[in-house]
Amino acid sequence: MNVLEDKFKKEIIKDLQKKLIVKNVMDVPRLVKIVINMGVRDALADGKNVDKASTILTQITGQKPKVTLARRAIAGFKLREGDKIGLVVTLRGERMYVFFEKLVNVILPRLRDFHGVKKESFDRSGNYTLGFTENYVFPEIDPGKIDSSLARQGFEITIVTSAKDEKEGFELLKALGIPFMKN
Repeated sequence: MNVLEDKFKKEIIKDLQKKLIVKNVMDVPRLVKIVINMGVRDALADGKNVDKASTILTQITGQKPKVTLARRAIAGFKLREGDKIGLVVTLRGERMYVFFEKLVNVILPRLRDFHGVKKESFDRSGNYTLGFTENYVFPEIDPGKIDSSLARQGFEITIVTSAKDEKEGFELLKALGIPFMKN
């Protein structure tokens, strides 16, 4: 069992239950999954870019990504239905907790001029989305060994929770250690 997962089950659940005034322990919000989504730049120009980006995402997450395909054709972008355009990884269980811990303790502190993440990035269901413009901040990525266009490849991380609303999601992620901006 992961350190964060163990701490969540032994301490954080009880604290959240009191703070959110929840009677049943099973109603306390939890992490469900973490979804990492990457639209691959220049995927149509060179099919190898998807494979290269897949290698990068595999290094970051420890799990092989699924290729996403275009749902419909868009003539202005020279995009056909079924073209490979992105990658997605869904982390659950121990890998999810390991990635979350790395995100909070290693990645976010490495960001330049970091003062915390925005509180406004919650959806109505208490899920949180965090965007990155480049993947240099991950220690697994060596900028000298990868193509510079792929190194600046952006992606987004969505932390899916079982929270009922933004307030519960905020309290959960705050208790798990996400550093939010001070107003």
